[in-house]
Formats: sequence, structure tokens, C-alpha cells
Amino acid sequence: MTKRVRIIGVGPGDPDQVTLEAVQALRDVDYFVVTDKSGRGGMPDPLVNARERLLDRHLDTSPVIVRVDDPERERRPDRTATQEEYDAAVARWHEERQTAYEEALLSREGDAGFLVWGDPAFYDSTIRILQSLQERGRLDLELDVLPGISSIQLLAARHRIVLHEVGHALHVTSGRRLREAIDQGQDNVVVMLNRVIELEGLESWSIWWGANLGTPSEELVAGRVGDVLPEIDAARERVRAAAGWVMDIFLIRREA
Repeated sequence: MTKRVRIIGVGPGDPDQVTLEAVQALRDVDYFVVTDKSGRGGMPDPLVNARERLLDRHLDTSPVIVRVDDPERERRPDRTATQEEYDAAVARWHEERQTAYEEALLSREGDAGFLVWGDPAFYDSTIRILQSLQERGRLDLELDVLPGISSIQLLAARHRIVLHEVGHALHVTSGRRLREAIDQGQDNVVVMLNRVIELEGLESWSIWWGANLGTPSEELVAGRVGDVLPEIDAARERVRAAAGWVMDIFLIRREA
């Protein structure tokens, strides 16, 4: 069975930051496959609601949304302490998502759309999961990828900065691997996927931080780490209380 699937980057959250190419793709597909975490605690998934608002903004007709229960990923520190344990937990989660996506795609005819926050190329696994799903052999997928504005770009725009000094490098990593990057000598780092923010020993560095960029609950903080870290912690709690979720990102740079 051959099926066209469009992986659409929809930006960090502001419906006005969806590209014209992405809007056309939203209008071309027959239905959208959306992961839903509601089943875990009985509360509505705020990210599903955010996707629905985005579709309402750009579509002239009501979208067809196929919700799939998002498998819960192992996050307990004692089960993901080493890189090997973490990689194994993510691999299991991806395999469970493959199964969920496969069932959703087999349940309907027509072209399917997957909405990806930011850009599908930055810390998102939708492309990998669908490519692996195709290897199972039940579906012949024709994949299109539509790029989106990333939170990295929006962070720089909100703080009115260039992400690197003239001729210098920019390193992008996850919160889990920040310390590894620092130990390697990286001194200009964008950090994504932060469950917690641990910056011990970096108090003299400069930081530009943002959470839920492009949404009504957006918060920004900038300054010297040692001065503004309590402010960042307080802002994270305000964002969580206002939106029910936190997606934050920051640039950290060694003092010149």
C-alpha cells in the first residue's frame, strides 16, 4: 500500500510563523495524525489543543484529525542514567510509536500530515520513525518534509542577537549532554530539551533563555547565569502554570 505522508514543520507556536509552503501542505492533506498524551492522566493534552488552534487558523474547513495514544517513554533517572540506558529507552519508545503510526495510516485512505513543532530536522524523531516504519514492509511511504521556523531562530530573534561571534562556531545539544559539551571545550552552546536546568560552575557565563516561544505564555530572560538563574526557575514555573507544559531553549556563552 502506497501512501503519501507530509511531515510539516509548523514553527514554535505562533500560527503566523508557519511558512506559506507549510500552509499549502496543510491544505493539501486529507487528514492529520496527532499524538495525544491525554490517556496518561485523564487531562486534555495542551499540545493537541495547540495543534487544533493552528489548523483552525490556516484551514477553511474542519480538519480530520486521527489521534493516537502517545506511548509513554521511560524517564525515571534510575532507568536512564547512562547513555546506553537512555538510548535503549528512546529506541523502545520509537518502536511503539511506529506501531501506533502504522495503525493510524492503515486506517484511512488519502494523504496524511504530521505536524512537527519547529523544524523536523532539529531534535524531532518523526522522520526517523516513519522511515523505520517503512522498513516493516506493510506500507510504502512517499515522504515529503516541509521545513519550519525553529525555536533556535526565534530565540535569537526575540533577544535580538546573533547566535555566534564573528567567525566562531555554534554547538547545539540537549540539556542531558550540556556538561559533555562544556568538557569538550565548547564555549557557545544552544541547549534544547531541558527537563531541568543545571548550570553549576557556569555562573560567569552569559545566557539568553526563552520558554514556549511564539505562544501566549512565552517568557524571556537574559543576563549573567549567576545573576538570573533564580529568575529563570521562577519563569519556568509561571510558564508551566499558564500553559500546562514547558518547552524551553537557551544560548549559553563563556565570558570573553
